[in-house]
Amino acid sequence: MSKNILIIDDEPELRTLLARLLSLEGYKIDTAGTGREGLTSFRKEEHPLVITDVRLPDVNGLNLIPEIKKINPLTEIIVLTAYGTIEDGVKAIKEGAFDYITKGDEDSKIVPVVKNALEKASLHKRLAHLEKQVGQKYSFDNITGNSQAIRHAVDVSTRVALTDTPVLLIGETGTGKEIFAQSIHYSGKRKKHPFVAVNCSAFSKDLLESEMFGYTAGAFTGANKNKKGLFEEADGGTLFLDEIGELEISLQAKLLRAIETNSFIKTGDTKPTIVDVRIIAATNRNLEEEIKTGNFRDDLYYRISVVKIDIPPLRERKDDIKELTDFFIFLFSQKLNKKINNVSDNFLPAIINYTFPGNIRELRNIIERAVILSDGQLSADLLPKDVSNSLKQNTSSGNLEEVEKSHILKILNEAGGNKTKAAEILGIGLTTLYRKLQSYGLE
Repeated sequence: MSKNILIIDDEPELRTLLARLLSLEGYKIDTAGTGREGLTSFRKEEHPLVITDVRLPDVNGLNLIPEIKKINPLTEIIVLTAYGTIEDGVKAIKEGAFDYITKGDEDSKIVPVVKNALEKASLHKRLAHLEKQVGQKYSFDNITGNSQAIRHAVDVSTRVALTDTPVLLIGETGTGKEIFAQSIHYSGKRKKHPFVAVNCSAFSKDLLESEMFGYTAGAFTGANKNKKGLFEEADGGTLFLDEIGELEISLQAKLLRAIETNSFIKTGDTKPTIVDVRIIAATNRNLEEEIKTGNFRDDLYYRISVVKIDIPPLRERKDDIKELTDFFIFLFSQKLNKKINNVSDNFLPAIINYTFPGNIRELRNIIERAVILSDGQLSADLLPKDVSNSLKQNTSSGNLEEVEKSHILKILNEAGGNKTKAAEILGIGLTTLYRKLQSYGLE
């Protein structure tokens, strides 16, 4: 990993002192006197570590943190200031700084802090490389499992990938709908063009409209420049509309028109923007039921569901759990640099008998936790209690809902009633958790 360090400070004496001190430690140093100069230098050459002053002539150094992270999220940042305050320190760490040092302390602290920051940057870069190497290629070959249900979904997806036909992926949260969407895109003729994804449940109606279709400068207060929408960003490629069942009914009409005409009018514009976009949508809702209740337009449904692909939940593909478990053990042992010497006899049976309301995402989280806690052996006592106790439970289809209900209530209780935290632990979406609680008469 590069040992380049960028120092941004408007005091020439301090820059020289720090540069000399760190050069003696074997680091290559670049310097800048303003925030603008620093960003220019950062864009030109890789710097795994940036040391910046807070008070710069042209910008607050704390505001450089998100700018630097935007260019390279793996870069670590140390903030220096002559006027240290708790508020600035907290803000620096929240923005993603590695550490916050008051000037005057730097002689004794800077060298070990720099060493630790560079070690962290190196680790993150190595993990990112492993993540790319191990099972992250967007190909149907990397969809793990040989059960009949998952093979059927892969077969249909492989055929439709060669066309521009709209696809609707249906499945519970955590089943891998986005992986299927990416595989369809990268196996088709649009693979050299953008794959753009948006979660329709993550934005308010007005914000989502701006994100999808963009706007022109002056269209509304705060619109200082033209903004491309996701449709325009995806031109020539694929737009993946995740959780399309959460889309506001009033926005569905504009989406339908954009899909049918391959054009739309940006907010503040008077002429249409023409695009060539393939649509893949996904939902964990029953859209036919949503149509009956007036929450989803039937014409939009028929337009996006030319080909429907059901992605099975993990509990319906028990035959695949061992293969998935083995894959995740390998993935996380590599990422975490931990050697797994043995897997006890009770580890896999406990996992196979579990119901997995959070599906593959939950399995991934469970295995990552077990590998982190292991001392070289994986056993059932490293699993969450609900999973390790699953061998004692009767998980037949007759009481599957009760088992799931009990599990969700237990996690919700452990999260102190915090539904957002409970949903993260379960590996399911917040809206999915609310719907499950409503179906149990608990919300």
